[in-house]
Amino acid sequence: MATTPAEPRSSEPKTNRIGLTVIDYKGGKTTLCAGCGHNAISERIVEAMYDMGVQPERVVKLSGIGCSSKSPAYFMNRSHSFNSVHGRMPSVATGAMLANRNLIALGVSGDGDTASIGIGQFVHLMRRNLPLIYIIEDNGVYGLTKGQFSATADLGSKLKSGVINDLPPIDTCGLAIELGATFVGRSFSGDKRQLSALLKAAIAHHGTVMLDVVSPCVTFNDHEGSTKSYKYVKDHEETLQEISFVPHFEEIDVEYDPGTTVNVTMHDGSSLRLRKLEEDYDPTNRIAAMTRLSEAHDKGEVLTGLFYVNTKAPTFLEMLNMVDQPLATLPESLTRPGREALEAAMEELR
Repeated sequence: MATTPAEPRSSEPKTNRIGLTVIDYKGGKTTLCAGCGHNAISERIVEAMYDMGVQPERVVKLSGIGCSSKSPAYFMNRSHSFNSVHGRMPSVATGAMLANRNLIALGVSGDGDTASIGIGQFVHLMRRNLPLIYIIEDNGVYGLTKGQFSATADLGSKLKSGVINDLPPIDTCGLAIELGATFVGRSFSGDKRQLSALLKAAIAHHGTVMLDVVSPCVTFNDHEGSTKSYKYVKDHEETLQEISFVPHFEEIDVEYDPGTTVNVTMHDGSSLRLRKLEEDYDPTNRIAAMTRLSEAHDKGEVLTGLFYVNTKAPTFLEMLNMVDQPLATLPESLTRPGREALEAAMEELR
């Protein structure tokens, strides 16, 4: 019996819509602990950037100090990168975006870097709505200094040493919504599907994205009694909605039953679809978002999903009436006025 020979498999690696392979989005080999949730987040970032067809050279990666701030070395080694001072990443991010508004800024921080030494900078970054994807890799401890509680550790949670946390936590998501961030969500490093969808939507958003990602520390905070361990989050996770994302360059063919789906059109025409798992939750309602977060806290839930999104608020660059051209490309004659301009300004002050 004659058989049709199988076609030879192509040796060419799969490419995305701009002709790049996944390898083009990889970084160096991780030096974090095996099983660290931060590594899973890096993998999701690589996948999201590849699937969205982002040019790596358009991305600037920013971080502060901490285990989380090492993460940018493990993805997108063709991108620009700046490892800043502890808690000061928002200032560097603001300067980078003011200099070149054509960049895609991705900031990676930790719960200590953000909610302790960097809380002042975090506050002002959120209120300005700077175009930036701000990811908090949240493990509830200071991993680089032997696992002390951070400011996001839950009241009553326990260290490996048996010490109980007696201070209430800062909810960075609630704080971000209150201050003016226009895309706020929480995910779990072990939830590949949800985190991937949120990251793709974050890339399409034009404004401040704040994603708090619970990322268990396998060395200091993955034991019984921890509220940021893999087991605790899996047992207590309460998901607001099922999230799907359809990029603007793909045919929109995802459908859900009528009346159960909220559709959010992103700035680039992409479609963020939220299938309700709870009744009457509207992610465009700031008050509803704050209320639901408070309710989850009182119940001991780890609430995940997209809490709040606003695609209409002006960004920091628009509020400053910035020119369309990146400041870094403008000639000195425009960025450094001559002596006549100085003399005119001084004359006005006489």
